[in-house]
Amino acid sequence: MMSHHLNNVCIFTKIFYARSKIPTLKRFTTSSIQSIISNLKKENGDFMRTKALYPGTFDPITCGHVDIIKRGLMMFDEIVVAVARNIRKNPIFSIDERIEMIKQSFEGESRVSVVTLEDGLLVDFAISQGIHTVLRGLRAMSDFEYEFQMASMNRRLSDRVDYVFLMTSEENFFVSSSLIREVAINQGQVEGFVPAPVAIRLREKFKKNPS
Repeated sequence: MMSHHLNNVCIFTKIFYARSKIPTLKRFTTSSIQSIISNLKKENGDFMRTKALYPGTFDPITCGHVDIIKRGLMMFDEIVVAVARNIRKNPIFSIDERIEMIKQSFEGESRVSVVTLEDGLLVDFAISQGIHTVLRGLRAMSDFEYEFQMASMNRRLSDRVDYVFLMTSEENFFVSSSLIREVAINQGQVEGFVPAPVAIRLREKFKKNPS
């Protein structure tokens, strides 16, 4: 029962920079957030159109990422997926391939856009895109500790950007890009853990050559 509630809870600092009517550090269900945003839009007009930045390496994008984006669209008008080059992680897919797979996974969804996350500070990039909210997914307490540390540092660097954290759904709690890569390398089945276009790419990349 508790896990069901966790899936519907967001940990907030503030959603809206400067215009926020939401108290900080409180918990809201997805439906209550939708109601708050709807009321704010009615009061403030079109300029209250909300966008969130969802950064990551996405090597590759998984069903866990997709779940976070879809749930983010219940709270925001648009999600901008920012794909990091992150050469330190030695990605198996090029940044162009990763961007293409995300676009294929959300084909027909006009409220999801994909951009390259340029080198530099995340907060500076978000502000350059006119975005003041960063969306992140949490799978475990270790994720929260890391993300809280990063969010706190970014808040010190700029108070113009805040964070929204969503708990990963139960069915995707254990899924990570690194785990998916490991399964694919060893010829395991990745269907159900990644979007269909990604599963095809993984099969092609790690197809065994006939001896």
